[in-house]
Amino acid sequence: MVNGLVNAPVLVLNQNYQPLNVCNVRRAMVLVDRGKAELLVNGRGELRTPSVILVAPSVIRLVYMVRRPVLGRRLSRREIFARDGNTCQYCGKVSHALTLDHVIPRFGGGVHSWENVVAACIPCNHRKASRTPKEAGMNLKRQPRAPRPNPYYLFYRRPLQEEWLQFMPWVE
Repeated sequence: MVNGLVNAPVLVLNQNYQPLNVCNVRRAMVLVDRGKAELLVNGRGELRTPSVILVAPSVIRLVYMVRRPVLGRRLSRREIFARDGNTCQYCGKVSHALTLDHVIPRFGGGVHSWENVVAACIPCNHRKASRTPKEAGMNLKRQPRAPRPNPYYLFYRRPLQEEWLQFMPWVE
């Protein structure tokens, strides 16, 4: 149980209370002990040693501001399918059996970028083949574009702890 508690997730907030990262209890306790962070929420209990009882944090806040650039999302199959809502961009069929399709084929000068790659079902991808949508007589449901950078993207696929919700501006 102690090993599970030491590796439990802890929300790290910037000095302005903006969610910054998630670390484990061990790392959070080191930051608090060295004076680099302060404990805000104790939702875990305590760790006991023979001589000391240590509070296991759930949320900590850094005492200094960390400037971190907002990075764009990585181009991958999973991200393309998420952007397109697991929907074929030609026929509108919702499916988990999708392929990637380059709107302008790569051999025709198309690049592998957010603006040129869409999710397509297998029949539509075969029908379009190595042609442009105009040449194949197919229309896109919507034009592909890169998703806007989001500083909170790190937290979207992570299970959120009850104690963290008050610090998450997008959760209602």
